[in-house]
Amino acid sequence: YCGMLATVMNALCLQSALEAQGVETRVQTAIEMREIAEPYIRRRAISHLKQGRVVIFGAGTGNPFFTTDTAAALRAAEVNAEVFLKATKVDGVYDSDPAHNPHAQRFDRLTYRQVSQDSLKVMDETAITLCKENAIPVIVFSIMEKGNILRAALGEPVGTVVCEADHPMHLPAL
Repeated sequence: YCGMLATVMNALCLQSALEAQGVETRVQTAIEMREIAEPYIRRRAISHLKQGRVVIFGAGTGNPFFTTDTAAALRAAEVNAEVFLKATKVDGVYDSDPAHNPHAQRFDRLTYRQVSQDSLKVMDETAITLCKENAIPVIVFSIMEKGNILRAALGEPVGTVVCEADHPMHLPAL
């Protein structure tokens, strides 16, 4: 449960940073903590999104044994998200670990099938399957590069896109 609580702390920090920029946000958590966040309620999350608010989900699914990627993919499917943005330490998906292999090759685009067949370390199998089954493209990009979150949200090319082979390469701005 400590990992779930850490995601709540991150959600609150992100909320603070966004609100300092004038962005209206709501934090919803899978574990009730009403003094600092709303409980996760799908219909309420969708209502907030329709009103132009950013909704930040914390505490994973509220159940142990589920990764944060799986929880995020589940929430993305539940709110009919157009895209799953995965901000990480590397600038995309590679054929091997670029920290250990200086010849690792980065992919600009992959299919869900390629990720599974080649055992690429994008996210766990449950998360990638949830995205595939709900036709949610995944964009994997570096959080370390300043401005990348905004670029990804604006639909600019960053990192690696994981989607069906016939999905249009250009993704809509959020």
